Amino acid sequence: MDLFTPLTGFFAAIQKDARISITHIGIYAAILQYWQQMGCPRPLQFYSHELMEVAKISSKTTYHQYIRDLHEFGYIRYEPLFKSRVRSKVFLLF
Repeated sequence: MDLFTPLTGFFAAIQKDARISITHIGIYAAILQYWQQMGCPRPLQFYSHELMEVAKISSKTTYHQYIRDLHEFGYIRYEPLFKSRVRSKVFLLF
């Protein structure tokens, strides 16, 4: 799957969703960038600090709130693993 398929689907879906902010978009873009860098795995596995670096987010509270929002709003499926040696998972839904 190429990068534009999930990006196009995401932007089509958020067009009329007033809940989505620039921070949500930034995290989603960071997920796509990291996903592509890792060879498009399904699911994408990462540590929060890895994705925070790509998204340019320095607050763990902000990161966790916005990635949870993307999950709750139905844009991704997020499986957090709050263990220091185990990576969290994200499934792209578009």
